[in-house]
Amino acid sequence: MSTPAATAPQFDPGSAMHAPELYQPVATGFGVEHLEDIGPREIAFYREHGYLIVRQAFTPGETAAALQGLVDLIMGRRPDFTGLHFEAAAKDILPTLTPDQRQDAVRKVWHFVNFDERLKALSHHPKLLAVVRQLIGDRTPFMFQDMALVKPPRLGREKPWHQDHAYFDYPLGTPVVGVWIALDEATVENGCMQFLPGRHREGPKIHFQRRDWQICDTEMLGAQSVAAPLQPGGLLLFDGLLPHGTPHNSSPRRRRALQYHYTAENVVKSSTEERLKHFGSEGKNVTC
Repeated sequence: MSTPAATAPQFDPGSAMHAPELYQPVATGFGVEHLEDIGPREIAFYREHGYLIVRQAFTPGETAAALQGLVDLIMGRRPDFTGLHFEAAAKDILPTLTPDQRQDAVRKVWHFVNFDERLKALSHHPKLLAVVRQLIGDRTPFMFQDMALVKPPRLGREKPWHQDHAYFDYPLGTPVVGVWIALDEATVENGCMQFLPGRHREGPKIHFQRRDWQICDTEMLGAQSVAAPLQPGGLLLFDGLLPHGTPHNSSPRRRRALQYHYTAENVVKSSTEERLKHFGSEGKNVTC
């Protein structure tokens, strides 16, 4: 019997640098210490402002285990796992990289929760799911996306300003909750999340394929944002319509973070065409 061919590595295109004026944090976001501290006041804050920080959501042991799970997948310790995307700049040198260098060539890791129990443990943590349940209207949460965006030292690319709902084929009005979990310390310098509080209530914004599927730079230049610096194990809860982005990692430190998305169980998806009617496409006779 012949041995199956190895899956070819996947590479994310693009390496353009963003204008520094796109990220102008003027404040640090509001939050609580623990998931158990979230009550009616915090739920009301989330609905009004579109986000909530939890500074110590997971224990050091849970966080370290999840980080090791992510590293194990990046290092190829699950040969059947194919959810790695590398930076385009690493395409010609990937076979020559040392294990440590390989870590810093990864752009994205996704579809991993069924390949590592430590990562699944965070995505299905009872305390987290209890909070998500409140945020989606006391309905059973359904996790429909798991992803990690990795920013290696000095090289980690921007994730341009966008709304997450613009990526998902769910009808407008569907509650979508993003959960962004820091595995390393996330700072302004290494690319922590920045967002525009309250602007989820403005509804969908037109997106364009430029450095990524994004809100137009001309709309975001000079916008005064709020930053969410986090220690390992801290997290950010945010609405699917909240404009947010993460700048280039200009520091000598890694910034690894998990991102899970939830909606209510049994929500019926819409078509891609319906989504693009609201969030735009290259065919809408608009420019950026």
